[in-house]
Amino acid sequence: MTTALEPLRRIAAYAVITNETDQVLLVRASMKSGTPGVWSLPGGAVDHGEHPNDTVVRETAAETGLSVAVTGLRDVLADMRALPHRGVTIHTDRVIYAARVRGGALRERVDQPTDLVGWFTPEEAAKLPLRPFTAGALGITEAAIDLLPDEVPDFPSFFAAPGPDGLHRAQRFAAYAVVTDRLQRVLLTRIAANYPGAGKWHLPGGGTDYGEQPGVALIRELVEETGQRGRLGELLGVASHRDPASLGPEGYPIDWHGVRAFYRVRVDRATKPKVYDVGGSTAEARWVTSDELGELGPEDVTEVTAEALKAASLTRPPA
Repeated sequence: MTTALEPLRRIAAYAVITNETDQVLLVRASMKSGTPGVWSLPGGAVDHGEHPNDTVVRETAAETGLSVAVTGLRDVLADMRALPHRGVTIHTDRVIYAARVRGGALRERVDQPTDLVGWFTPEEAAKLPLRPFTAGALGITEAAIDLLPDEVPDFPSFFAAPGPDGLHRAQRFAAYAVVTDRLQRVLLTRIAANYPGAGKWHLPGGGTDYGEQPGVALIRELVEETGQRGRLGELLGVASHRDPASLGPEGYPIDWHGVRAFYRVRVDRATKPKVYDVGGSTAEARWVTSDELGELGPEDVTEVTAEALKAASLTRPPA
């Protein structure tokens, strides 16, 4: 039985790194980890306020001795596993990048969460005990499966706890969409009063539930916030924004760090938007034309909205 385990959430970033002979770089978990002897992609937990891109560079250097540069975004996914020997169940949102080696030399670690590092051919990697997310990233279908809890914990998308400076801090993973219809209109939502960014235009989406995949969460949020049913498209990017004193409905400032994946979504049968999640963070939803979109300035939209629209090539170049 695993139902008594304490639920935790974390955000982590990893990289698929290959060399000139198509070998992949892997690290082995030590006895200090939750999965000793198992191999995975280099990477680890995203620090508060840190962009996942920077996490990969930092963690790879620490675990392998190599300096790397991120070259692209491969995937965003979530998994859940029970660790009875530690008394916890962990939901992890993982950002998977591609990266290349810039310099450095391989080194092993002592008394750390990882202890070995090496280059492996695809055939060699397939014979290793791999973390499921690593096997998936490498296209290896036969891999071990994480132990799951008996029930999915009822746990919020973020939890505000006192930080080192005494100020409450929270880190949340969320998924958002650049939604278009057959007329090439873009669907935007307006943030409700008493929420950070009140009055600004935002993208449909929101925090993921415990055990929920980002794409599934996004389609769910799209219905709740706008009443539209969409088709999930390509992953456009991952944004990271920190507000050291975000003031929302909690009534006290929170050192807030949001990591947000954003996708393309297509609505084939657009209808008049309707907010079903009444009393939440969305005040209204609206389809806007390209001309209306071009009239919005930086002060009218949230940071992630501006970043995602640019990634989707839906912003006009400055005159």
